[in-house]
This record gives sequence, structure tokens and C-alpha cells, in this order.
Amino acid sequence: MSQIGSISNPYLYETIRMMIGQAIVVQTVKNIQQGILTSVLPDHIVVEVCRTPFFIRMEEIVWVTLATKRK
Repeated sequence: MSQIGSISNPYLYETIRMMIGQAIVVQTVKNIQQGILTSVLPDHIVVEVCRTPFFIRMEEIVWVTLATKRK
């Protein structure tokens, strides 16, 4: 049976999907990325930072939140 296309964490997937188009902060096992969430797929997300897309694997995500605007 093939595992391609399966969602490893459906709750995380659905939560992150609701953030598409918004500024987010993502903590991975290696670092923190902040940018605009442009795409969510079953195995990775795409965060745009200074017009450069960063592909982050779902398995690497520790936490994600909306970015706050500084005054």
C-alpha cells in the first residue's frame, strides 16, 4: 500500500490550511521562519520570505502561529 499523498497529521494540516495568505511564524526542529503562507500540501507548506519560497516539511514543524504586527 502506498503512503504517497497521505496526511501524517490531519489536525495540523487543517489548522495550517486556514492560515493561507497570512503572515505566520513557524518553529521547525532547526530554526524559526517567518513569512507569508502561500501553500499547504499534505507533506509540506510553502512560506514566502522576501519573495523567496521556503518549503517546510510537515514532519519538521514544532509549532506554528500567526505573526503579530509591531506598532
